[in-house]
Amino acid sequence: MDNKLTMVEAVNLALDHAMDNDPDVVLLGEDIGVNGGVFRATQGLRDKYGLKRVMDTPLAETLIAGISVGMAAQGMKPVAEIQFMGFIFPAMEQLICHAARMRNRTRGRLACPLVLRAPFGGGIHAPEHHSESTEALFAHIPGLRVVIPSSPVRAYGLLRAAINEPDPVIFLEPKRIYRASKQIIDAASDPLPLDTCFTLKVGQDVTLVSWGASVRETMEAADILEGHGIFAEVIDVATIKPLDMETILTSVRKTGRCVIVHEACRSFGVGAEIAAGLMERAFDDLKAPVERVTGFDTTMPYYRMEDHYLPQADDIVRASIKSLARH
Repeated sequence: MDNKLTMVEAVNLALDHAMDNDPDVVLLGEDIGVNGGVFRATQGLRDKYGLKRVMDTPLAETLIAGISVGMAAQGMKPVAEIQFMGFIFPAMEQLICHAARMRNRTRGRLACPLVLRAPFGGGIHAPEHHSESTEALFAHIPGLRVVIPSSPVRAYGLLRAAINEPDPVIFLEPKRIYRASKQIIDAASDPLPLDTCFTLKVGQDVTLVSWGASVRETMEAADILEGHGIFAEVIDVATIKPLDMETILTSVRKTGRCVIVHEACRSFGVGAEIAAGLMERAFDDLKAPVERVTGFDTTMPYYRMEDHYLPQADDIVRASIKSLARH
């Protein structure tokens, strides 16, 4: 049956589908059972599958990650939730030193098929430690796959694909758009491909590259530019590690211009990696320097300053026009 769902409902449906089809899939995290998670992404699943498959844990991110690594190494498929990405740092030792290295350490004898979900990003007027966008930390680590959906359909298809993966996946959910829109989702549809960018809008004047919640502002900017006779091609990166540079390169070789948009701070981010890849492999095709529209190199501010920190459609339009003015 088709359903029109929000992103958080799509996440719930993907988890339900995975648990219904594979008894090795288990969920664990803080308040995910009785309460259904702080954003209700796991609502109803404990009642349906029982407390042995939907497990409330103590407030201990190291424990959540460590148990997940152990389960995965022994053939189970844990899907762990870190309540907010700002609390993920205690889990990083287990993820970086153990989950990411399991296949290499055992020379292929053991895999680590775990998924670690975390709501991330700003825009919900949250307190400190609740609005970080630190995806670049995990993208830097060999052995970790990093996936970021930008719509309900992609959240459903990409999460199902992530759970099927034999190696660890960091699945980051932009909470600012958890309930921002609804889409028709066919529960019986195939998982979407990982490691692939999605071209959301075709154009020939400038390439706009983004991921996560910022895709909304990027699409809005593309519509504004079209009103001025400028046709932008919009690419949703979706999987930032491994990065599908071929799709981005193909677009930029056509348009000759690129604007990269992300809400994470500017320095040493995924946007810089994409820009470097374009300089290395498409330098002769670029008609202007690559532009970046990003957050600032500061801690995410409290809610009164969030809109100033987060990239807005007008910022993307200005960067696009600046690129077009260069020859």
